[in-house]
Amino acid sequence: MSGPSVNPNDARLLSLEFPQSLAVYDTYAQAQKAVDHLSDQEFPVQNCMIVGTDLKQLERITGRLTYGKVAGLGALSGLWFGAFVGLLFSLFVEGGILAMVASAAAFGALFGALWAVAGFAATRGERDFSSVKAVVATRYEVLVEHKHREAAREILSRTPGLLPDPFGGSGPYG
Repeated sequence: MSGPSVNPNDARLLSLEFPQSLAVYDTYAQAQKAVDHLSDQEFPVQNCMIVGTDLKQLERITGRLTYGKVAGLGALSGLWFGAFVGLLFSLFVEGGILAMVASAAAFGALFGALWAVAGFAATRGERDFSSVKAVVATRYEVLVEHKHREAAREILSRTPGLLPDPFGGSGPYG
């Protein structure tokens, strides 16, 4: 059984009426554990929100790009696209399906390699490395509706480690 359809772009879902900070955690897993504990204690968790703060962008360099690597990656990408187009065309043509797919894949690989090399050459060596990027939060704050804050603090304070010390210590406070 599934619930009603939810639009994640609905601003009402991403806001609380009068949010107050319940706790700040170093990891998302810690914040999630605190909210999960509240849920286990039958706290109305629909009045909570986890907010990632202090965002930073990370970029992990995965390797150096050369014309050969760029051409190979472009050819591979074009090969798949060409095979897909060839398969679509073969639906409307009788006979020679394998030849249609193979020739479209070959043309796609050639076109993909040429297009990738042209794009790489256009950068003139400004970015001759590959990388993976991610935006991550360094802290995770659990917010709760003001009218439920004290009840949530009481529940979390009963289990050591779920309510971090706001002054930097490792123990709970209450």
